[in-house]
Amino acid sequence: MSFHVPVKSNGRALGRVHRAMPVTDQESGRNRRHRAMSLATPPVLAIACVAVALSFAPRPAAAQASGVPSEAGPRYRADGKNADTYGRNERYPACTGMAYVREDRCLVWALSHFDTVFPARLIAAPKTPSVLTRAASEPNIRYRFAGQTSTLDQYLERHPVTGFLVAKGDTILVERYQYARTDRHRLTSFSMAKTIIALLIGIAQKEGAIRSIDDLAEIYVPGLKDTEYGRTPIKALLQMSSGVVFSEVYSDTASDIWTLSRLTIQQGPEGSLQAVKRFNRRYADPGEYFHYASAESLVLGLVLAGATARKVSDYAREKLWEPLGAEADASWGVDATGQEVTYAFFNAVLRDWARLGLMLAHDGTWNGKRIVPREWLLASTSIAPEDSHLKLGWIWSGYGYQIWLVPGGNRMFALRGLRGQYVLVDPETKLVLVQTAVDYAGNPMVDQQELLALWAAVLSELR
Repeated sequence: MSFHVPVKSNGRALGRVHRAMPVTDQESGRNRRHRAMSLATPPVLAIACVAVALSFAPRPAAAQASGVPSEAGPRYRADGKNADTYGRNERYPACTGMAYVREDRCLVWALSHFDTVFPARLIAAPKTPSVLTRAASEPNIRYRFAGQTSTLDQYLERHPVTGFLVAKGDTILVERYQYARTDRHRLTSFSMAKTIIALLIGIAQKEGAIRSIDDLAEIYVPGLKDTEYGRTPIKALLQMSSGVVFSEVYSDTASDIWTLSRLTIQQGPEGSLQAVKRFNRRYADPGEYFHYASAESLVLGLVLAGATARKVSDYAREKLWEPLGAEADASWGVDATGQEVTYAFFNAVLRDWARLGLMLAHDGTWNGKRIVPREWLLASTSIAPEDSHLKLGWIWSGYGYQIWLVPGGNRMFALRGLRGQYVLVDPETKLVLVQTAVDYAGNPMVDQQELLALWAAVLSELR
């Protein structure tokens, strides 16, 4: 079942939320800020669909002129596709460690509390969030896929989506939550975090901490000297084109990605630096072939930490999260040495994922501030003639700097993570679509195609 939450306009920013009832399964980020790292045992859940009173900036003129109270606030439901399989009857139970990989009943809780399942470092939000307005009513979105016309409600019925949001400019048009998730849950990113580390690399280069992305990684990470990843230029790492052998097969526990996970987020004592040194066999020169490998994103995190002499999370807070005007604290998973695991595991509330996407839609500016260099974003989201190996020609048309390029007549791109995490961005229309999810509804390739069909309808109907 789904229900609407009334939204009250009082001229304040849509940011901090004031609950009519407390959400007891996740404490306030502000109250957690004294902890540098989260090692807590997952709390006992007392999940319910709760009424949430939101305060936000004045609505657009058209919405105000209608004189109709807004009913387009966040919409919540306690169930979703295969909700019983995902633990609804157990109130989406808390699990520990890698149980979420083995047990579907653990997925909803784990992917909205990842920073209590594994150690993480907090990324504090600023005191004042940036303003997001809200449309007076949800648009009626319909899309064509596989010979059928479907509504947004039907899409959400068919897919295990925990959060779904559409925004344009600075206005939220749609905001939905399923499986008893709310706008207070920090929803994990998996590989969407890769784009964040690339943005931070761009900022560090602009500020001179990184001289050139043609520099070898070992210049900034002496511990990688005389290794294949150490001898790889930063640009090749950004483009997943190192030429270093690495197998990323999630269904195969003998794959290198599983080894990397055990040594990093699962707290293997070696940590990230020693982990990437294990992958030290080259099959091609850097920059020749695209080959997706999470180890390359982990090396980028080591490069950023070495270049700035700072924790990645601290740099992200100062250069990204604070100027973005995030409304809630974020967190980033760390390894046993305290290094951020930068190929995944950045956790944030849904509206802050939207803020990140909207900043990218505005070519790196937000709330009147330049956050990411525009020239970096243009280079990140397009393919230069000399980089033709990044043209993929399938569901995703290409790859940039740790970001996927979306087919279409204009420049569009996507943050994309395992199990259905997406931020789709169109700078031309300033439209952004955010989705968080817990698993695949069926065939992952078909699911991606359906999402892109929905995205095409959003662009057509809301431009």
